[in-house]
Amino acid sequence: MHVLILGGTTEARRLAELLGAELPAGTRVTSSLAGRVASPRLPPGEVRVGGFGGADGLAAWLRTHRVDALIDATHPFAGTISFHAATAAAATHVPLLMLRRPGWVAGDGDDWHQAGSLAEAAGALPALGRRVFLTTGRMGLAAFAGLDDLWFLMRSVDAPEPPHPARMETLLDRGPFTLDGERELIRRHRVDVLVTKDSGGAATAPKLTAAREARIPVVVVRRPPAPEGVAVAGTPEGAVAWLRALGCRP
Repeated sequence: MHVLILGGTTEARRLAELLGAELPAGTRVTSSLAGRVASPRLPPGEVRVGGFGGADGLAAWLRTHRVDALIDATHPFAGTISFHAATAAAATHVPLLMLRRPGWVAGDGDDWHQAGSLAEAAGALPALGRRVFLTTGRMGLAAFAGLDDLWFLMRSVDAPEPPHPARMETLLDRGPFTLDGERELIRRHRVDVLVTKDSGGAATAPKLTAAREARIPVVVVRRPPAPEGVAVAGTPEGAVAWLRALGCRP
Protein backbone atom coordinates (compact mmCIF):
# COMPACT_ATOMS: atom_id res chain seq x y z
CA MET A 1 0.00 0.00 0.00
CA HIS A 2 1.16 3.53 -0.83
CA VAL A 3 -0.15 6.26 1.47
CA LEU A 4 0.25 9.94 0.56
CA ILE A 5 0.05 12.40 3.46
CA LEU A 6 -0.53 16.05 2.61
CA GLY A 7 1.33 17.38 5.61
CA GLY A 8 3.07 20.28 7.28
CA THR A 9 1.34 19.95 10.66
CA THR A 10 2.25 18.33 13.97
CA GLU A 11 -0.48 15.75 13.35
CA ALA A 12 0.95 14.90 9.93
CA ARG A 13 4.41 14.25 11.40
CA ARG A 14 2.91 12.12 14.17
CA LEU A 15 0.89 10.16 11.63
CA ALA A 16 4.01 9.42 9.56
CA GLU A 17 5.72 8.17 12.72
CA LEU A 18 2.78 5.92 13.60
CA LEU A 19 2.52 4.50 10.10
CA GLY A 20 6.19 3.63 10.08
CA ALA A 21 5.84 1.79 13.38
CA GLU A 22 2.42 0.15 13.08
CA LEU A 23 1.74 -0.74 9.45
CA PRO A 24 3.10 -3.79 7.64
CA ALA A 25 6.60 -3.92 6.21
CA GLY A 26 6.48 -2.76 2.63
CA THR A 27 3.90 -0.06 3.26
CA ARG A 28 5.10 3.07 1.48
CA VAL A 29 4.43 6.42 3.13
CA THR A 30 5.11 9.70 1.33
CA SER A 31 4.66 13.05 3.06
CA SER A 32 4.13 16.12 0.89
CA LEU A 33 5.04 19.58 2.21
CA ALA A 34 3.98 22.82 0.56
CA GLY A 35 7.42 24.39 0.99
CA ARG A 36 6.24 27.66 2.57
CA VAL A 37 8.54 27.28 5.60
CA ALA A 38 12.27 27.67 5.00
CA SER A 39 13.39 24.93 7.43
CA PRO A 40 10.43 22.63 8.10
CA ARG A 41 10.51 19.79 10.60
CA LEU A 42 10.69 16.78 8.34
CA PRO A 43 8.63 13.68 9.08
CA PRO A 44 10.10 10.19 8.80
CA GLY A 45 9.85 8.37 5.50
CA GLU A 46 9.76 9.74 1.98
CA VAL A 47 9.23 13.49 1.67
CA ARG A 48 8.38 15.64 -1.34
CA VAL A 49 8.29 19.44 -1.24
CA GLY A 50 6.23 21.76 -3.45
CA GLY A 51 2.83 22.00 -5.05
CA PHE A 52 1.21 19.59 -7.45
CA GLY A 53 -0.22 22.06 -9.94
CA GLY A 54 -3.81 22.08 -8.78
CA ALA A 55 -6.31 19.24 -8.57
CA ASP A 56 -5.38 17.87 -12.00
CA GLY A 57 -1.70 17.77 -11.06
CA LEU A 58 -2.46 15.99 -7.80
CA ALA A 59 -4.64 13.46 -9.62
CA ALA A 60 -1.82 12.79 -12.07
CA TRP A 61 0.61 12.28 -9.16
CA LEU A 62 -1.78 9.84 -7.49
CA ARG A 63 -2.01 7.80 -10.69
CA THR A 64 1.69 7.89 -11.56
CA HIS A 65 2.83 6.89 -8.07
CA ARG A 66 0.05 4.35 -7.56
CA VAL A 67 -1.30 5.89 -4.37
CA ASP A 68 -3.80 3.68 -2.53
CA ALA A 69 -4.90 6.12 0.19
CA LEU A 70 -4.74 9.91 0.51
CA ILE A 71 -4.73 11.68 3.88
CA ASP A 72 -5.18 15.45 3.97
CA ALA A 73 -3.39 16.48 7.17
CA THR A 74 -2.74 20.07 6.12
CA HIS A 75 -3.33 23.12 8.30
CA PRO A 76 -7.03 23.89 8.91
CA PHE A 77 -6.54 27.20 7.08
CA ALA A 78 -4.91 25.68 3.99
CA GLY A 79 -8.32 25.49 2.39
CA THR A 80 -7.39 25.34 -1.30
CA ILE A 81 -5.37 22.14 -1.08
CA SER A 82 -8.22 20.40 0.75
CA PHE A 83 -10.62 21.07 -2.13
CA HIS A 84 -7.96 20.00 -4.62
CA ALA A 85 -7.51 16.78 -2.64
CA ALA A 86 -11.25 16.09 -2.69
CA THR A 87 -11.44 16.67 -6.45
CA ALA A 88 -8.35 14.57 -7.20
CA ALA A 89 -9.48 11.71 -4.96
CA ALA A 90 -12.88 11.63 -6.63
CA ALA A 91 -11.30 11.63 -10.10
CA THR A 92 -8.92 8.78 -9.30
CA HIS A 93 -11.18 6.80 -6.93
CA VAL A 94 -8.50 6.99 -4.21
CA PRO A 95 -9.94 6.86 -0.65
CA LEU A 96 -9.53 10.23 1.09
CA LEU A 97 -9.44 11.13 4.79
CA MET A 98 -9.17 14.60 6.32
CA LEU A 99 -7.11 14.66 9.52
CA ARG A 100 -8.23 17.79 11.38
CA ARG A 101 -7.52 18.67 14.99
CA PRO A 102 -10.63 19.95 16.80
CA GLY A 103 -11.05 23.71 16.99
CA TRP A 104 -10.78 25.70 20.21
CA VAL A 105 -13.80 26.35 22.39
CA ALA A 106 -14.21 29.48 24.53
CA GLY A 107 -14.39 28.93 28.28
CA ASP A 108 -15.44 30.88 31.33
CA GLY A 109 -13.68 34.23 31.44
CA ASP A 110 -12.79 34.32 27.73
CA ASP A 111 -13.62 37.49 25.78
CA TRP A 112 -13.65 36.14 22.22
CA HIS A 113 -14.72 38.05 19.12
CA GLN A 114 -15.36 35.87 16.07
CA ALA A 115 -14.20 36.99 12.61
CA GLY A 116 -14.85 35.39 9.25
CA SER A 117 -11.58 36.56 7.68
CA LEU A 118 -8.34 38.40 8.39
CA ALA A 119 -9.89 41.55 6.93
CA GLU A 120 -12.83 41.26 9.32
CA ALA A 121 -10.42 40.72 12.20
CA ALA A 122 -8.48 43.84 11.23
CA GLY A 123 -11.71 45.85 11.11
CA ALA A 124 -12.55 44.84 14.67
CA LEU A 125 -9.22 45.80 16.21
CA PRO A 126 -9.51 49.62 16.63
CA ALA A 127 -12.47 49.15 18.98
CA LEU A 128 -10.70 46.50 21.06
CA GLY A 129 -7.13 47.61 21.72
CA ARG A 130 -4.02 49.50 20.64
CA ARG A 131 -1.22 46.96 21.17
CA VAL A 132 -1.88 43.80 19.18
CA PHE A 133 -0.34 40.35 19.56
CA LEU A 134 -0.79 39.00 16.02
CA THR A 135 -0.41 35.22 15.77
CA THR A 136 -2.00 34.52 12.39
CA GLY A 137 1.31 33.86 10.62
CA ARG A 138 3.23 35.85 8.03
CA MET A 139 0.74 35.27 5.22
CA GLY A 140 -2.09 37.78 4.95
CA LEU A 141 -0.47 40.64 6.83
CA ALA A 142 -1.70 43.03 4.15
CA ALA A 143 -5.10 42.94 5.86
CA PHE A 144 -3.57 44.81 8.82
CA ALA A 145 -1.28 47.14 6.85
CA GLY A 146 -3.54 50.19 7.03
CA LEU A 147 -3.88 50.24 10.82
CA ASP A 148 -1.22 52.88 11.39
CA ASP A 149 -2.55 53.88 14.82
CA LEU A 150 -2.00 50.41 16.24
CA TRP A 151 1.22 48.65 17.29
CA PHE A 152 1.73 44.97 16.42
CA LEU A 153 3.83 42.16 17.82
CA MET A 154 3.80 39.63 14.97
CA ARG A 155 5.00 36.09 15.62
CA SER A 156 5.85 33.63 12.85
CA VAL A 157 8.35 30.94 11.93
CA ASP A 158 9.85 32.90 9.00
CA ALA A 159 10.29 36.63 8.50
CA PRO A 160 7.35 38.39 6.80
CA GLU A 161 7.47 40.42 3.62
CA PRO A 162 5.57 43.65 2.94
CA PRO A 163 2.91 44.83 2.89
CA HIS A 164 2.52 44.68 6.64
CA PRO A 165 1.67 47.10 9.48
CA ALA A 166 4.00 50.10 9.69
CA ARG A 167 4.40 49.82 13.46
CA MET A 168 5.32 46.17 13.86
CA GLU A 169 7.87 44.17 15.82
CA THR A 170 8.58 40.68 14.50
CA LEU A 171 9.20 37.70 16.76
CA LEU A 172 10.58 34.65 14.94
CA ASP A 173 9.65 31.57 16.91
CA ARG A 174 8.12 28.14 16.50
CA GLY A 175 5.73 26.35 18.85
CA PRO A 176 4.97 24.62 21.08
CA PHE A 177 4.76 27.61 23.43
CA THR A 178 4.55 27.59 27.22
CA LEU A 179 2.01 29.38 29.37
CA ASP A 180 4.75 31.18 31.30
CA GLY A 181 6.29 32.37 28.04
CA GLU A 182 2.98 33.69 26.72
CA ARG A 183 2.26 35.46 29.98
CA GLU A 184 5.65 37.16 29.81
CA LEU A 185 5.15 38.27 26.18
CA ILE A 186 1.80 39.85 27.01
CA ARG A 187 3.21 41.58 30.09
CA ARG A 188 6.48 42.79 28.56
CA HIS A 189 4.91 44.15 25.39
CA ARG A 190 1.82 45.55 27.17
CA VAL A 191 -0.44 43.65 24.77
CA ASP A 192 -4.12 44.55 25.11
CA VAL A 193 -5.64 42.44 22.30
CA LEU A 194 -4.75 39.09 20.72
CA VAL A 195 -5.53 37.96 17.16
CA THR A 196 -5.39 34.28 16.26
CA LYS A 197 -6.74 31.78 13.79
CA ASP A 198 -8.79 28.89 15.16
CA SER A 199 -5.99 26.43 14.45
CA GLY A 200 -6.84 24.17 17.38
CA GLY A 201 -4.39 21.88 19.13
CA ALA A 202 -2.28 22.23 22.25
CA ALA A 203 0.95 23.62 20.78
CA THR A 204 -0.25 27.23 20.53
CA ALA A 205 -3.20 27.16 22.94
CA PRO A 206 -1.35 28.67 25.97
CA LYS A 207 -1.74 32.16 24.46
CA LEU A 208 -5.51 31.81 24.93
CA THR A 209 -5.08 30.99 28.62
CA ALA A 210 -2.64 33.88 29.05
CA ALA A 211 -5.12 36.25 27.37
CA ARG A 212 -7.92 35.06 29.65
CA GLU A 213 -5.76 35.61 32.72
CA ALA A 214 -4.78 39.10 31.52
CA ARG A 215 -8.45 39.84 30.73
CA ILE A 216 -7.71 40.97 27.20
CA PRO A 217 -10.01 40.37 24.20
CA VAL A 218 -9.18 37.75 21.59
CA VAL A 219 -10.18 38.05 17.93
CA VAL A 220 -10.60 34.49 16.62
CA VAL A 221 -10.64 33.97 12.85
CA ARG A 222 -12.99 31.10 11.99
CA ARG A 223 -11.82 28.21 9.86
CA PRO A 224 -12.65 28.26 6.15
CA PRO A 225 -15.22 25.75 4.87
CA ALA A 226 -14.04 22.20 4.19
CA PRO A 227 -15.12 19.88 1.37
CA GLU A 228 -18.36 18.05 2.08
CA GLY A 229 -18.70 14.29 2.11
CA VAL A 230 -15.08 13.56 3.10
CA ALA A 231 -14.31 11.23 6.00
CA VAL A 232 -12.72 13.05 8.96
CA ALA A 233 -10.48 11.93 11.84
CA GLY A 234 -9.54 14.17 14.75
CA THR A 235 -6.29 12.41 15.69
CA PRO A 236 -3.41 10.58 13.99
CA GLU A 237 -4.53 7.42 15.79
CA GLY A 238 -7.94 7.81 14.18
CA ALA A 239 -6.27 8.06 10.78
CA VAL A 240 -4.37 4.81 11.42
CA ALA A 241 -7.66 3.12 12.33
CA TRP A 242 -9.16 4.38 9.07
CA LEU A 243 -6.27 2.87 7.10
CA ARG A 244 -6.67 -0.44 8.89
CA ALA A 245 -10.34 -0.44 7.97
CA LEU A 246 -9.26 -0.13 4.34
CA GLY A 247 -7.39 -3.39 4.73
CA CYS A 248 -3.91 -2.22 5.71
CA ARG A 249 -3.22 -4.42 8.76
CA PRO A 250 -0.06 -5.55 10.53
